[in-house]
Amino acid sequence: MVQDAKPGWIVVLNGAPRSGKSSIVAAIQEGFDSPWMNLGVDVHARHATPPRLHPGIGLRPGGERPELEAWVPLLYAALYESIAAHSRLGLNVVADLDHHDAHSAPLGILRDCARRLAGLPALLVGVRCPVEEIMRRRRAGQPGREGEYAVAAADEPVPDAVLRWQREVHLPGLYDLELDTSVLRPEDCAAAIRRRLDDPAPPTAFRRLAAG
Repeated sequence: MVQDAKPGWIVVLNGAPRSGKSSIVAAIQEGFDSPWMNLGVDVHARHATPPRLHPGIGLRPGGERPELEAWVPLLYAALYESIAAHSRLGLNVVADLDHHDAHSAPLGILRDCARRLAGLPALLVGVRCPVEEIMRRRRAGQPGREGEYAVAAADEPVPDAVLRWQREVHLPGLYDLELDTSVLRPEDCAAAIRRRLDDPAPPTAFRRLAAG
């Protein structure tokens, strides 16, 4: 066990489903020199959350599953405590998440999560993607995720669930870095994150959220 390790970096990628977050995670894990642990929403939902609580922290905006909402702050708190523990042990963490507060009642989850990272080097990245590109990716499908995403034909209206994600996931919009995956490849996004990590100016988004 590494003793007195320097805290590892934490990079949280926040954006709507199919915005390209998991591809950025893969680019970071493959391209960065040091090891990066993936503690994102897919890992948590698929391998940690019991089926009766699915989709867990992936609960979409709109207050559609109020019977699950009491669990969501606890699940997020446990996840962020784990992220913080990894960092304190010197491990770098990247977590692709889709934060929102559009439940049947506001839960203030993001602020609570930010407070759990106090004193740790944590970068909050907004991963943006126009809804037209989101819908193209949804229609194209994703291996292993068949039937999980709301879709519509190119000549049909965008589903309300997709529009809610686009509207809610980037509120309040406090970020250290923003990336548009409709114009940037995953490798380009990873390179932009690497440059921001190398910037001597410390990130402030989580600190501002915690104080808000």
